[in-house]
Amino acid sequence: MNRNRRRFGFSLMELLIVIAIILIILAIAVPKFDKARMHAQEMAALRHIGTLQSAQTQYYSQFGRHAASLAELGPPASGQAGPSGADLIPSDLASGNKGGYLFVLTTTPTGYTINANPAVYQSTGRRTFYSDQTLVIRENWGQEPATGNSKEIK
Repeated sequence: MNRNRRRFGFSLMELLIVIAIILIILAIAVPKFDKARMHAQEMAALRHIGTLQSAQTQYYSQFGRHAASLAELGPPASGQAGPSGADLIPSDLASGNKGGYLFVLTTTPTGYTINANPAVYQSTGRRTFYSDQTLVIRENWGQEPATGNSKEIK
């Protein structure tokens, strides 16, 4: 009579096997997901550098000089846009921290430089970026910030 009864549910062994298979799949997928996320953040940083280059060009045409900081390119603190807040980039980029990268804008006697470094190396990015008024973007694979002598991105 017991042999004819239908079995309901799973045995403990069957559940443990399913959990083990899921853990193996996760162990394979998570590192690939992290690399894909880092790559996406690096590509976004490159786009943000392009945005900063365009904003610097617009700022120069409006005010006759390059912006000395990201805040000057960002939204004004109050009132209308002007040299201290030209409203050319979004406020999160003007803060210098966007998409896992830290952006630094400095002026030089001949123009400006832009550095983009990962907020947490090997977590938010593996590369550092550099650009200046020549509009050439350079990269460095590693923690050292990229410079004007770093490899050009083509």
